[in-house]
Amino acid sequence: MRTLTLYLVVLLVLLCAENLPAQDVDVRNYKIEELERKKEAIKNSEREALKLEVEQINKRMDNGGLNREEADILKRKAADNHARNIENKLVIIDNYIDLLKRNGELDLNMDMERIVIGFGAEEEGGDKIFGVKVNSGNQHKEKYDLRTYSSLIIAVGLNNALIDGESLQDTPYKVGGSRFFELGYAWRTRVFKNTNLVRFNYGVSFQFNGLKPKGNNYFVSSGDQTMLEEFEYDLDKSKFRMDNLVFPVHLEFGPSRKKTTDKTIRYSLHKQFRLGLGGYAGFNIGSRQKLKYNRDGNRVKDKFKRDYNTNDFVYGLSAYTGVGEALIYVKYDLNPIFNNALVEQHNISLGLRFDL
Repeated sequence: MRTLTLYLVVLLVLLCAENLPAQDVDVRNYKIEELERKKEAIKNSEREALKLEVEQINKRMDNGGLNREEADILKRKAADNHARNIENKLVIIDNYIDLLKRNGELDLNMDMERIVIGFGAEEEGGDKIFGVKVNSGNQHKEKYDLRTYSSLIIAVGLNNALIDGESLQDTPYKVGGSRFFELGYAWRTRVFKNTNLVRFNYGVSFQFNGLKPKGNNYFVSSGDQTMLEEFEYDLDKSKFRMDNLVFPVHLEFGPSRKKTTDKTIRYSLHKQFRLGLGGYAGFNIGSRQKLKYNRDGNRVKDKFKRDYNTNDFVYGLSAYTGVGEALIYVKYDLNPIFNNALVEQHNISLGLRFDL
Protein backbone atom coordinates (compact mmCIF):
# COMPACT_ATOMS: atom_id res chain seq x y z
CA MET A 1 0.00 0.00 0.00
CA ARG A 2 2.87 2.33 0.91
CA THR A 3 4.55 1.55 -2.37
CA LEU A 4 1.37 2.36 -4.28
CA THR A 5 0.93 5.65 -2.41
CA LEU A 6 4.56 6.66 -3.03
CA TYR A 7 4.14 5.81 -6.71
CA LEU A 8 1.03 8.01 -7.02
CA VAL A 9 2.77 10.97 -5.32
CA VAL A 10 5.77 10.71 -7.64
CA LEU A 11 3.45 10.46 -10.66
CA LEU A 12 1.52 13.55 -9.54
CA VAL A 13 4.72 15.59 -9.12
CA LEU A 14 5.90 14.56 -12.59
CA LEU A 15 2.57 15.54 -14.12
CA CYS A 16 2.66 18.96 -12.46
CA ALA A 17 6.20 19.52 -13.60
CA GLU A 18 5.20 18.70 -17.15
CA ASN A 19 2.21 21.06 -17.03
CA LEU A 20 4.08 24.16 -15.81
CA PRO A 21 5.96 24.85 -19.03
CA ALA A 22 2.79 24.18 -21.02
CA GLN A 23 0.95 26.78 -18.96
CA ASP A 24 3.73 29.29 -19.58
CA VAL A 25 3.48 28.62 -23.30
CA ASP A 26 -0.29 29.08 -23.24
CA VAL A 27 0.01 32.41 -21.43
CA ARG A 28 2.69 33.60 -23.84
CA ASN A 29 0.61 32.60 -26.85
CA TYR A 30 -2.40 34.39 -25.40
CA LYS A 31 -0.36 37.55 -24.96
CA ILE A 32 0.90 37.35 -28.52
CA GLU A 33 -2.66 36.96 -29.81
CA GLU A 34 -3.70 40.02 -27.76
CA LEU A 35 -0.87 42.06 -29.25
CA GLU A 36 -1.81 40.96 -32.77
CA ARG A 37 -5.36 42.10 -32.09
CA LYS A 38 -3.95 45.36 -30.79
CA LYS A 39 -2.24 45.84 -34.16
CA GLU A 40 -5.58 45.54 -35.95
CA ALA A 41 -7.16 47.92 -33.46
CA ILE A 42 -4.41 50.47 -34.17
CA LYS A 43 -5.05 50.26 -37.91
CA ASN A 44 -8.81 50.69 -37.45
CA SER A 45 -8.34 53.57 -35.00
CA GLU A 46 -6.02 55.50 -37.31
CA ARG A 47 -8.32 54.95 -40.29
CA GLU A 48 -11.30 56.22 -38.31
CA ALA A 49 -9.28 59.24 -37.15
CA LEU A 50 -8.31 59.97 -40.76
CA LYS A 51 -11.95 59.70 -41.81
CA LEU A 52 -13.03 62.23 -39.15
CA GLU A 53 -10.22 64.61 -40.06
CA VAL A 54 -11.19 64.49 -43.72
CA GLU A 55 -14.81 65.21 -42.79
CA GLN A 56 -13.73 68.27 -40.81
CA ILE A 57 -11.62 69.49 -43.72
CA ASN A 58 -14.63 69.09 -46.02
CA LYS A 59 -16.79 71.08 -43.57
CA ARG A 60 -14.25 73.90 -43.56
CA MET A 61 -14.21 73.87 -47.35
CA ASP A 62 -18.03 73.93 -47.52
CA ASN A 63 -18.11 76.86 -45.07
CA GLY A 64 -15.70 78.84 -47.24
CA GLY A 65 -12.72 78.53 -44.90
CA LEU A 66 -10.67 76.60 -47.47
CA ASN A 67 -10.54 76.34 -51.22
CA ARG A 68 -10.34 72.93 -52.94
CA GLU A 69 -6.58 73.09 -53.49
CA GLU A 70 -5.91 73.88 -49.81
CA ALA A 71 -8.30 71.12 -48.74
CA ASP A 72 -6.54 68.55 -50.97
CA ILE A 73 -3.17 69.50 -49.49
CA LEU A 74 -4.51 69.05 -45.94
CA LYS A 75 -6.09 65.69 -46.84
CA ARG A 76 -2.84 64.37 -48.33
CA LYS A 77 -0.93 65.54 -45.28
CA ALA A 78 -3.47 63.88 -42.96
CA ALA A 79 -3.32 60.61 -44.90
CA ASP A 80 0.49 60.62 -44.78
CA ASN A 81 0.51 61.35 -41.04
CA HIS A 82 -1.90 58.54 -40.19
CA ALA A 83 -0.06 56.09 -42.43
CA ARG A 84 3.19 56.89 -40.63
CA ASN A 85 1.40 56.59 -37.28
CA ILE A 86 0.28 53.07 -38.19
CA GLU A 87 3.76 52.12 -39.34
CA ASN A 88 5.52 53.42 -36.23
CA LYS A 89 3.01 51.99 -33.78
CA LEU A 90 3.13 48.55 -35.42
CA VAL A 91 6.92 48.56 -35.05
CA ILE A 92 6.51 49.02 -31.31
CA ILE A 93 3.98 46.20 -31.05
CA ASP A 94 6.22 43.90 -33.12
CA ASN A 95 9.11 44.65 -30.77
CA TYR A 96 6.93 43.68 -27.83
CA ILE A 97 6.04 40.42 -29.58
CA ASP A 98 9.74 39.69 -30.25
CA LEU A 99 10.53 40.39 -26.59
CA LEU A 100 7.80 38.01 -25.51
CA LYS A 101 8.93 35.24 -27.85
CA ARG A 102 12.54 35.61 -26.83
CA ASN A 103 12.21 35.97 -23.05
CA GLY A 104 8.61 35.06 -22.29
CA GLU A 105 8.47 38.16 -20.08
CA LEU A 106 5.69 40.68 -20.13
CA ASP A 107 3.60 42.09 -17.29
CA LEU A 108 0.86 39.54 -16.63
CA ASN A 109 -1.44 42.34 -15.43
CA MET A 110 -1.01 44.43 -18.58
CA ASP A 111 -4.38 45.39 -20.09
CA MET A 112 -3.82 45.20 -23.86
CA GLU A 113 -6.93 47.23 -24.55
CA ARG A 114 -5.43 50.16 -22.61
CA ILE A 115 -2.01 50.44 -24.25
CA VAL A 116 -1.60 53.94 -25.66
CA ILE A 117 1.13 54.57 -28.20
CA GLY A 118 2.17 58.10 -29.10
CA PHE A 119 5.03 60.17 -30.41
CA GLY A 120 4.78 63.61 -28.85
CA ALA A 121 0.99 63.33 -28.52
CA GLU A 122 -0.32 65.87 -25.99
CA GLU A 123 -2.60 64.65 -23.23
CA GLU A 124 -5.36 66.55 -21.43
CA GLY A 125 -3.05 67.51 -18.55
CA GLY A 126 -0.43 68.95 -20.88
CA ASP A 127 1.90 65.90 -20.76
CA LYS A 128 3.26 64.34 -23.92
CA ILE A 129 3.54 60.65 -24.76
CA PHE A 130 6.77 59.38 -26.32
CA GLY A 131 6.48 55.64 -26.82
CA VAL A 132 4.01 53.40 -24.98
CA LYS A 133 1.75 54.31 -22.07
CA VAL A 134 0.02 51.46 -20.25
CA ASN A 135 -3.27 51.59 -18.29
CA SER A 136 -3.99 55.12 -19.41
CA GLY A 137 -7.80 54.81 -19.44
CA ASN A 138 -10.05 56.60 -21.90
CA GLN A 139 -8.50 59.65 -23.55
CA HIS A 140 -10.46 62.90 -23.69
CA LYS A 141 -11.19 64.06 -27.23
CA GLU A 142 -11.88 67.76 -27.66
CA LYS A 143 -15.08 68.57 -29.51
CA TYR A 144 -14.48 70.26 -32.87
CA ASP A 145 -17.48 72.62 -32.92
CA LEU A 146 -18.69 73.63 -29.45
CA ARG A 147 -22.24 74.89 -29.97
CA THR A 148 -23.27 75.50 -26.34
CA TYR A 149 -21.36 77.56 -23.78
CA SER A 150 -22.14 78.19 -20.11
CA SER A 151 -21.45 80.98 -17.62
CA LEU A 152 -22.15 82.17 -14.09
CA ILE A 153 -24.61 85.09 -13.94
CA ILE A 154 -24.41 87.85 -11.31
CA ALA A 155 -26.67 90.93 -11.44
CA VAL A 156 -27.06 93.79 -8.98
CA GLY A 157 -28.77 97.18 -8.99
CA LEU A 158 -31.72 99.34 -7.95
CA ASN A 159 -35.16 97.93 -7.26
CA ASN A 160 -38.57 99.55 -6.90
CA ALA A 161 -42.24 99.16 -7.79
CA LEU A 162 -44.53 100.66 -10.41
CA ILE A 163 -47.95 101.39 -8.92
CA ASP A 164 -51.06 101.69 -11.06
CA GLY A 165 -52.05 105.33 -11.54
CA GLU A 166 -48.79 106.70 -10.12
CA SER A 167 -45.43 107.62 -11.58
CA LEU A 168 -42.12 106.23 -10.35
CA GLN A 169 -41.42 109.62 -8.73
CA ASP A 170 -44.39 109.07 -6.39
CA THR A 171 -43.20 105.65 -5.22
CA PRO A 172 -43.49 105.00 -1.46
CA TYR A 173 -40.14 103.19 -1.57
CA LYS A 174 -36.63 104.64 -1.32
CA VAL A 175 -35.02 104.80 -4.76
CA GLY A 176 -31.43 104.46 -3.55
CA GLY A 177 -32.16 102.11 -0.67
CA SER A 178 -34.25 99.53 -2.53
CA ARG A 179 -32.00 97.06 -4.33
CA PHE A 180 -31.98 93.69 -6.06
CA PHE A 181 -29.46 90.89 -6.44
CA GLU A 182 -29.48 87.93 -8.82
CA LEU A 183 -27.28 84.84 -8.91
CA GLY A 184 -27.68 82.16 -11.56
CA TYR A 185 -26.21 79.86 -14.16
CA ALA A 186 -26.93 80.16 -17.88
CA TRP A 187 -26.30 78.27 -21.10
CA ARG A 188 -25.86 79.95 -24.47
CA THR A 189 -26.63 77.88 -27.59
CA ARG A 190 -26.08 78.94 -31.20
CA VAL A 191 -29.34 78.95 -33.17
CA PHE A 192 -27.93 78.52 -36.68
CA LYS A 193 -25.33 76.02 -37.81
CA ASN A 194 -22.81 78.28 -39.51
CA THR A 195 -23.23 81.62 -37.73
CA ASN A 196 -23.23 82.74 -34.11
CA LEU A 197 -25.22 85.92 -34.73
CA VAL A 198 -28.31 84.63 -32.85
CA ARG A 199 -28.21 82.59 -29.64
CA PHE A 200 -30.63 81.15 -27.09
CA ASN A 201 -29.60 82.20 -23.58
CA TYR A 202 -31.39 80.19 -20.88
CA GLY A 203 -30.77 79.06 -17.32
CA VAL A 204 -31.83 79.20 -13.69
CA SER A 205 -31.49 82.11 -11.22
CA PHE A 206 -32.20 83.19 -7.67
CA GLN A 207 -33.60 86.73 -7.55
CA PHE A 208 -33.69 88.77 -4.33
CA ASN A 209 -35.87 91.90 -4.72
CA GLY A 210 -35.76 94.39 -1.85
CA LEU A 211 -38.03 97.35 -1.05
CA LYS A 212 -37.35 99.98 1.63
CA PRO A 213 -40.46 102.02 2.53
CA LYS A 214 -40.09 105.75 2.96
CA GLY A 215 -40.79 107.47 6.25
CA ASN A 216 -41.59 105.37 9.29
CA ASN A 217 -43.67 102.78 7.42
CA TYR A 218 -43.65 99.00 7.33
CA PHE A 219 -45.76 96.25 5.76
CA VAL A 220 -48.77 94.84 7.58
CA SER A 221 -50.99 91.95 6.47
CA SER A 222 -54.66 92.10 7.35
CA GLY A 223 -56.65 89.22 5.91
CA ASP A 224 -56.03 89.09 2.19
CA GLN A 225 -54.64 92.65 2.06
CA THR A 226 -51.06 93.83 2.56
CA MET A 227 -50.45 97.54 3.00
CA LEU A 228 -48.03 100.09 4.42
CA GLU A 229 -48.70 101.46 7.89
CA GLU A 230 -46.80 103.74 10.26
CA PHE A 231 -44.76 101.94 12.91
CA GLU A 232 -45.30 102.81 16.58
CA TYR A 233 -41.60 103.44 17.22
CA ASP A 234 -39.00 105.40 15.26
CA LEU A 235 -37.57 103.02 12.69
CA ASP A 236 -33.86 103.00 11.95
CA LYS A 237 -34.45 100.48 9.16
CA SER A 238 -37.45 98.96 7.40
CA LYS A 239 -36.75 96.49 4.61
CA PHE A 240 -38.99 94.04 2.76
CA ARG A 241 -37.52 91.30 0.54
CA MET A 242 -38.96 88.77 -1.90
CA ASP A 243 -36.88 85.71 -2.85
CA ASN A 244 -37.66 84.07 -6.20
CA LEU A 245 -36.44 81.04 -8.10
CA VAL A 246 -36.85 81.76 -11.82
CA PHE A 247 -35.93 80.30 -15.20
CA PRO A 248 -34.89 83.06 -17.63
CA VAL A 249 -34.95 82.63 -21.42
CA HIS A 250 -33.55 85.25 -23.80
CA LEU A 251 -32.98 85.49 -27.52
CA GLU A 252 -29.53 87.04 -27.81
CA PHE A 253 -28.19 88.96 -30.79
CA GLY A 254 -24.73 90.23 -31.60
CA PRO A 255 -21.49 89.51 -33.45
CA SER A 256 -18.71 87.28 -32.17
CA ARG A 257 -15.11 86.49 -33.02
CA LYS A 258 -14.61 83.12 -34.67
CA LYS A 259 -11.45 81.24 -33.75
CA THR A 260 -10.63 78.33 -36.08
CA THR A 261 -7.82 75.79 -35.80
CA ASP A 262 -7.23 72.42 -37.42
CA LYS A 263 -9.02 70.74 -34.50
CA THR A 264 -11.55 73.25 -33.12
CA ILE A 265 -13.99 76.05 -33.90
CA ARG A 266 -14.80 78.47 -31.07
CA TYR A 267 -16.85 81.69 -30.85
CA SER A 268 -15.82 84.45 -28.44
CA LEU A 269 -18.09 87.27 -27.20
CA HIS A 270 -15.28 89.13 -25.44
CA LYS A 271 -15.54 92.86 -26.21
CA GLN A 272 -18.46 92.18 -28.58
CA PHE A 273 -21.84 93.97 -28.56
CA ARG A 274 -24.75 91.91 -27.18
CA LEU A 275 -28.51 92.42 -26.95
CA GLY A 276 -30.79 89.99 -25.14
CA LEU A 277 -34.60 90.11 -25.16
CA GLY A 278 -36.81 87.69 -23.27
CA GLY A 279 -38.35 86.96 -19.93
CA TYR A 280 -38.53 84.64 -16.96
CA ALA A 281 -40.99 82.58 -14.95
CA GLY A 282 -40.70 80.86 -11.62
CA PHE A 283 -41.77 80.77 -8.00
CA ASN A 284 -41.67 82.93 -4.93
CA ILE A 285 -39.78 80.87 -2.34
CA GLY A 286 -39.95 83.32 0.55
CA SER A 287 -40.91 86.80 1.73
CA ARG A 288 -39.45 88.49 4.78
CA GLN A 289 -39.34 91.83 6.56
CA LYS A 290 -36.60 93.27 8.76
CA LEU A 291 -37.16 96.12 11.25
CA LYS A 292 -34.60 97.95 13.39
CA TYR A 293 -35.66 100.44 16.05
CA ASN A 294 -35.15 101.63 19.63
CA ARG A 295 -37.66 100.76 22.33
CA ASP A 296 -37.27 101.98 25.88
CA GLY A 297 -33.59 102.62 25.28
CA ASN A 298 -32.99 99.14 23.89
CA ARG A 299 -31.95 98.45 20.30
CA VAL A 300 -34.36 95.96 18.74
CA LYS A 301 -34.07 93.90 15.56
CA ASP A 302 -37.18 92.07 14.34
CA LYS A 303 -37.23 89.63 11.44
CA PHE A 304 -40.51 88.30 10.10
CA LYS A 305 -40.77 85.53 7.51
CA ARG A 306 -44.38 85.39 6.41
CA ASP A 307 -46.57 85.04 3.34
CA TYR A 308 -47.51 88.75 3.14
CA ASN A 309 -50.00 87.75 0.38
CA THR A 310 -47.23 87.80 -2.22
CA ASN A 311 -47.80 85.95 -5.49
CA ASP A 312 -46.52 82.36 -5.47
CA PHE A 313 -46.01 82.40 -9.25
CA VAL A 314 -43.78 85.12 -10.70
CA TYR A 315 -43.17 85.97 -14.34
CA GLY A 316 -41.96 88.96 -16.29
CA LEU A 317 -39.97 90.56 -19.08
CA SER A 318 -36.24 91.24 -19.07
CA ALA A 319 -33.55 92.57 -21.37
CA TYR A 320 -29.83 93.28 -21.32
CA THR A 321 -27.36 95.02 -23.60
CA GLY A 322 -23.72 95.98 -23.57
CA VAL A 323 -20.26 94.94 -24.66
CA GLY A 324 -18.52 91.78 -23.52
CA GLU A 325 -19.26 90.43 -20.04
CA ALA A 326 -20.65 93.62 -18.37
CA LEU A 327 -24.22 94.46 -19.45
CA ILE A 328 -26.99 96.90 -18.56
CA TYR A 329 -29.90 94.84 -17.24
CA VAL A 330 -33.60 95.60 -16.71
CA LYS A 331 -36.45 93.35 -15.56
CA TYR A 332 -40.14 93.90 -14.86
CA ASP A 333 -42.58 91.58 -13.09
CA LEU A 334 -45.85 91.20 -14.98
CA ASN A 335 -47.42 89.64 -11.91
CA PRO A 336 -48.54 91.97 -9.08
CA ILE A 337 -46.40 91.88 -5.96
CA PHE A 338 -49.42 91.31 -3.69
CA ASN A 339 -52.50 89.20 -4.36
CA ASN A 340 -55.93 90.84 -4.16
CA ALA A 341 -54.36 94.30 -3.73
CA LEU A 342 -56.72 97.24 -4.18
CA VAL A 343 -53.97 98.94 -6.21
CA GLU A 344 -51.58 96.70 -8.12
CA GLN A 345 -47.82 97.06 -7.72
CA HIS A 346 -45.26 95.54 -10.08
CA ASN A 347 -41.62 95.04 -9.21
CA ILE A 348 -39.07 96.69 -11.53
CA SER A 349 -35.26 96.49 -11.45
CA LEU A 350 -32.40 98.26 -13.22
CA GLY A 351 -28.74 97.41 -12.81
CA LEU A 352 -25.70 95.63 -14.16
CA ARG A 353 -25.42 92.00 -15.23
CA PHE A 354 -22.11 90.14 -15.42
CA ASP A 355 -21.65 86.94 -17.47
CA LEU A 356 -18.58 85.31 -15.89
